[in-house]
Amino acid sequence: MTREPAGEQTSPPSERRSDRTRAAIVDAARKQFAAHGYERTTIRAVAADAGIDPSMVMRYYGSKAGLFDAALDIDLHLPDLSAVAPADLARVMVRHFLTRWEGDPSDDALLVLLRSAVTNEDAAARMHQIFTAQVAPALATAIGPDRAASRAGLVSAQLLGLGLSRYLLRLPAVTALTPGEIEAGLAPAIEATLAGPGIGE
Repeated sequence: MTREPAGEQTSPPSERRSDRTRAAIVDAARKQFAAHGYERTTIRAVAADAGIDPSMVMRYYGSKAGLFDAALDIDLHLPDLSAVAPADLARVMVRHFLTRWEGDPSDDALLVLLRSAVTNEDAAARMHQIFTAQVAPALATAIGPDRAASRAGLVSAQLLGLGLSRYLLRLPAVTALTPGEIEAGLAPAIEATLAGPGIGE
């Protein structure tokens, strides 16, 4: 009889199967939301992509809204901006989002959310929540909380505008640019936003 080494624990087979099923559902949901947006995505289509019965999706997530929340639990993974020189701050932020999106935009949860936010109020509210909770605190470490609070919204709008125009709408004038050209062109605008007067100033 084989025994597990002392101090090591393995998950029961049923728990491992559950984790795999959840991962398959979330992966399928992200692809469906990316391709069709929130309104046109169905539980049945997600289940078909995941290779399971629709009742399993409902068992784990309860509703399409619950599935949407799980599929779009987003961490922006913003870099530590506290040690970034003020002159480099805008470039660092633009480069961060470009690096994130240049691989496979259709598989990025943030762009999936952005696509859905255009037509769905819940998705728009989630986008607002994510950026409010993550962008302003990250900027606060570099420019202070008061200035960050008044500028985070405009910076977020500029970055999301890049995502929308390059990866979702695929405007030719934007898709034709290299990442380096985008960084060189957009960073000065964000730099001006960070340096200029904020709301109420």
